[in-house]
Amino acid sequence: MSDIGWIVRRAEGTTIYYRLVPDDLAETIRSIWLAVRSHLGAKAELLEDDKRTRDVLAERRTDSAMYFGRVRGEWDHIRAELFGGRFTSAALLSLIHPRWVVADFGCGTGNVAEALSPVVERVIAVDQSEPMLAAAKDRLCGRDNIDFVRSELDRLPLADRSIDAAVCMLVLHHVEDIGGALRELRRVLRTDRGGGVLAVVDMVAHDRDEYRRTMGHKHLGFSKQTMSSALADAGFISTQYLELTTDPNAKGPALFVATGRTQD
Repeated sequence: MSDIGWIVRRAEGTTIYYRLVPDDLAETIRSIWLAVRSHLGAKAELLEDDKRTRDVLAERRTDSAMYFGRVRGEWDHIRAELFGGRFTSAALLSLIHPRWVVADFGCGTGNVAEALSPVVERVIAVDQSEPMLAAAKDRLCGRDNIDFVRSELDRLPLADRSIDAAVCMLVLHHVEDIGGALRELRRVLRTDRGGGVLAVVDMVAHDRDEYRRTMGHKHLGFSKQTMSSALADAGFISTQYLELTTDPNAKGPALFVATGRTQD
C-alpha cells in the first residue's frame, strides 16, 4: 500500500509508523477509500482497534512523563551526551539582533568576537595590546565581518552612536579611570535600532592584592555599589548587577555581569 501511494510510512529507530491521509491521496484512490470506508460501519473489531490506538497513544504520553520523572537528576548529563555541552549558549546568542554592530572592548585573543561573529552583522574587536590583537587576528582570520582596532578604552577612534551593543569582558579592572572609559563607551552606543546596551563582565570585589603585581590590575574587582554607581554616573540607565555562578574548577574570584542602557 505504501508503494502505490495509499499510506505514508515513517521510520523512527527500529519502529515503522504508517499513516493514511485522505486529502493527500490521488483522486481515484481517494474515491475508492471513501467507498470502502462507508461500508465498514461501526463494527466491533474496528471499535476495538480504535480503543487500542487510543490506549497506545496514552501510554506513550505516560512513558514520556515517566521517563523524565526517572531521569530528572541525570537529564543534564544525558542531554550533554546526546547533543554536547555548547549548544545552549550558541543558541541563546541568536536572540541578538542580526543587523547589530557589536563592539568587543578589550577583545584579548578574540573568544567573545568569535562567538558573536556568526549572529551579528559586524563585530568591532578593540584592544590596546598589539600582541593580543595579533592573536585575535590569527584566531579569526576566516571571519570577514570583524574589524580590529588598537585603542585605549577612554580614547576610542569610533564615531558617536556607531555601535548597537558593547561587551567589556574582564577588562575594566585594568583601566585606571573606569568612569572615563564608561562615558566613552556610552558615547559610541546607538539606540535607534533597539540597542544601546552595555554588558560588563568582571570580578567581584576581592582581596587578592598580588594581582596588582603579577597581572597589572588597577582594581581588585568591583562591588555592586561601585559598579552600579559608575554606570549611573556615566549616563547609563536600567542598570543591573548579577553575580555569576562560580565554576567549581575556577581558581580566581567570583565574576559578575553588569548591564546598562543608554538613552537619547
